[in-house]
Amino acid sequence: MASSHSSSPVPQSNSSDAFFKKEVDATKRFRPVQSLPDVCPKEPTGNPNNLRDSPSLVADQQRWTIYHSKVNLPAALNDPRLAKRESDFFTKTWGVDFVDTEVTPSFYLPQITKEDFALYQQEISPREKAHERCKSICTSKDTFDRTLLHTHDKSRTDLEQVPKIFMKPDFALEDSLTFNAVLPWSHFSTAGGKGNRDAASSKLLQEKLSHYLDIVEVNIAHQISLRSEAFFHAMTSQHELQDYLRKTSQAVKLLREKISKIDKVMCEGSLRVLRLSLTRNNCIKAYNKLKLMATVHQTQPTVQLLLSTSEYVGALDLIATTQEVLQQELQGIHSFRHLGSQLCELEKLIDKMMIAEFSTYARNDLNRPLEDDCQILEEERLVSLVFGLLKQRKLNFYEIYGDEMINTAKNIIKQCVVNTVSQIEEIDTEVVVKLADQMRMMNFPQWFDLLKNIFSKFTIFLKRIKATLNTIRSVVFLVLDKNQKTRDLEDTLQKNSAKDSVVDSEVAYLTHEGMFISDAFGDGELPAGAADAASQRNTSPNSEPCSSDSVSEPEGTTDSSSSKEHTSSSVTPGGVEMMISDDMKLTDLELVRLANNIQELLYNASDICHDRSVKFLMARAKDGFLEKLNSNEFVTLSRLMEGFILDTEQICGRKSMSLRGALQSQANRFVNRFHEERKTKLGLLLDNERWKQAEVPAEFQDLVDSVSDGRISLPEKKPSATEERKPAEFLIVEGQKYATVGTVLLLIRIILEYCQCVDNIPSITTDMLTRLSDLLKYFNSRSCQLVLGAGALQVVGLKTITTKNLALSSRCLQLIVHYIPIIRAHFEARLQPKQFSMLRHFDHITKDYHDHIAEISAKLVAIMDSLFDKLLSKYEVKAPVPSACFRNICKQMAKMHEAIYDLLPEEQTQMLFLRINASYKLHLKRQLAHLNVVNDGGPLNGLVTSDVAFYTGNLQALKGLNNLDLNMAEIWEQKR
Repeated sequence: MASSHSSSPVPQSNSSDAFFKKEVDATKRFRPVQSLPDVCPKEPTGNPNNLRDSPSLVADQQRWTIYHSKVNLPAALNDPRLAKRESDFFTKTWGVDFVDTEVTPSFYLPQITKEDFALYQQEISPREKAHERCKSICTSKDTFDRTLLHTHDKSRTDLEQVPKIFMKPDFALEDSLTFNAVLPWSHFSTAGGKGNRDAASSKLLQEKLSHYLDIVEVNIAHQISLRSEAFFHAMTSQHELQDYLRKTSQAVKLLREKISKIDKVMCEGSLRVLRLSLTRNNCIKAYNKLKLMATVHQTQPTVQLLLSTSEYVGALDLIATTQEVLQQELQGIHSFRHLGSQLCELEKLIDKMMIAEFSTYARNDLNRPLEDDCQILEEERLVSLVFGLLKQRKLNFYEIYGDEMINTAKNIIKQCVVNTVSQIEEIDTEVVVKLADQMRMMNFPQWFDLLKNIFSKFTIFLKRIKATLNTIRSVVFLVLDKNQKTRDLEDTLQKNSAKDSVVDSEVAYLTHEGMFISDAFGDGELPAGAADAASQRNTSPNSEPCSSDSVSEPEGTTDSSSSKEHTSSSVTPGGVEMMISDDMKLTDLELVRLANNIQELLYNASDICHDRSVKFLMARAKDGFLEKLNSNEFVTLSRLMEGFILDTEQICGRKSMSLRGALQSQANRFVNRFHEERKTKLGLLLDNERWKQAEVPAEFQDLVDSVSDGRISLPEKKPSATEERKPAEFLIVEGQKYATVGTVLLLIRIILEYCQCVDNIPSITTDMLTRLSDLLKYFNSRSCQLVLGAGALQVVGLKTITTKNLALSSRCLQLIVHYIPIIRAHFEARLQPKQFSMLRHFDHITKDYHDHIAEISAKLVAIMDSLFDKLLSKYEVKAPVPSACFRNICKQMAKMHEAIYDLLPEEQTQMLFLRINASYKLHLKRQLAHLNVVNDGGPLNGLVTSDVAFYTGNLQALKGLNNLDLNMAEIWEQKR
């Protein structure tokens, strides 16, 4: 064994027998080496459960291993229970009813062919050849294996002779049952003369146990013999391993000494510098953290200070920044565990304070004295409040301003009424308590001045509201503009970051290739991103500030990292500079909707003023006060209301229909009353008209002259000039003389009043046109009843309707017809194109007037026709000449001419006498035919010719009829 120890633990072999040396120990291939267990268990120590836990031979031989896996394939394939032989063994498990079906190939498994193993065959064929060569070199191990198997089977057979109880893992003699089974008491009993037999049994038992011991020892010795070579090999390797360990220990010791020296010389100082630098940085961070904690600790007092100066935006920004710092950099600090909730409650309190402050501001702004100035009240305070409310998303704050507008509008009217009533001595406020009743006691000038004052106050009130709301809208638009700029900046930064990433990748590539950046890019071609990257790479990352003053430098970093908010400066239209932060969490849609609501609030302000004005008007109109106004007063009132409506539209940019509707309603009532008054007045004038030519006062001539000059309006009265001028006999219109009655002169004035009302109140144009048409029709019909219908005989008491009355009536109608086109043009200029159809009323009126004039002319002709019929029916052709009949006819013709010549124009007189002459010739012709007087030159013919010559001479001797062509030859019957 000594020689075995000195031998080399690892056999040195050449390459030819390397395969043999790999398989020296054949038992390793059959079964792994295991430690041998004790044959017998340890003696009991008093604790029956305290048994040895190590493996035992008895337990191990019953353990199933892969070597027990033996299958008789024919027995598996041949099932004796089957009536016939089957082709497979599935029916053994699944029954006789099993039907073999073709298995569908899987779509997920490829089809394996011989070509798939070609590569494997190429790789394994050299190994197979080497294996065959090794088998030819090495001795056959089949004999050895069979011997080993035989020995193993024999040892197992011997061990099977040992009772199983000795093989149990829980074998213990202290157990009574186990002890009785191993050493039965029957072998030790001495009673009944059976001692010899018991002694023999005891001896037999002892020999049996000795035999069992021998079997076990033999198996142990056999196991040791099988592992002797491995044991000696392990002992030999132990010595060489100890040599290797000794050398390794020396080398490790030397290496440790060198490393220790290197550590002292090269590393210890540098590591100490790094350790101190890290400690210093930690101290700086702790110092900055403490400073940040001290700053956060002062948040609440600072917020209280800002709130005392109404700096709500600054207070909210400070709270938001503190909340962010608490969540990011001071999270988990025990002393600040309640600060977050306290700041939230403080923020809610600020919300309530801002709403109350805005309500107070709105009240103070709207209720301050209404003077001419429309400056914004404390614009900086308003801007701060609006920014704070927007920051807290209180987007309904404008409703507070709207409620205050309603209350202020009510107070304005109330205060104006109180101030006006207090200045009127006739109103006893102690007797008349209600303001509405006090207001109704005012006369028109007093009430008009009150309304004018209210309108002026409302105008200033709306201008103030517009200025305030414009400031609020400007703040909203600034926030909207800031949001847009922020988005544009973010897009730009994203694009720049993408470009920088490309430049960094290029720089990294150039650096990796060993090139300088200045070599890759020409002078002036170096991108900004690359230059920045290069400068950052050239800067040492471990460089530290040299002075202690740099301790405060990271403080700015901490503040910037804790607060992500950025601010920008903006200026409102009023010149107030303000800082807009990026934490306005409002979308563009919300901001645009808010701006529209604010603009709508301005429209509502106009509607409120109009509504309050309407209520004021209706309160005064309860007793019919507005309906009793004369035209001048109503026109003055209408102009005032129209002016106020236009002012509000100019201020607010939208029409309000309430006051305009009230004005239209009152205008309609005024039109009805105005028309009824004029119509009644015209009716009274016509009923009292005696149809005689009236003198024309100078003021009426001036009125007509102004109309001729294109001014359809009532001229201003000039008393001094009117007294010096005497009335004229005729009315001169564009060079023509018109003999009129007094009613027509007043009618012309009434017509001009209608036209002037249209100019003063354009909204009543259509109503006035209808009423004026009705008035003209009424005059035409009523004058026809009085003159042609002889109604004046009963109404006025005239004895008869003379030709002069008829001629004067016709001339008056002609005067009205002359002005109808002028009136039509006046209304047409003030109507909408879609309303031009109403002008047809004037066409109908003109036709009616012309028909009436024609009827009067026919009446005059009819009068002479009846006279001719009466006189000529008694005509006899006899001497003397001229006859009495013709003298009467000429006399009546002269009277007719005298009656109408000064009233009608010369042309109309000539036309009228031509028609009368035609009637005369007709009656004379009929009488001559009756008398059988013909144009034969006889005596009768001579007498008739003398009478006709007398008639012709007298008629042509009348003024204006000398050139009249009478054509008296028509009185004779034409010979056939």
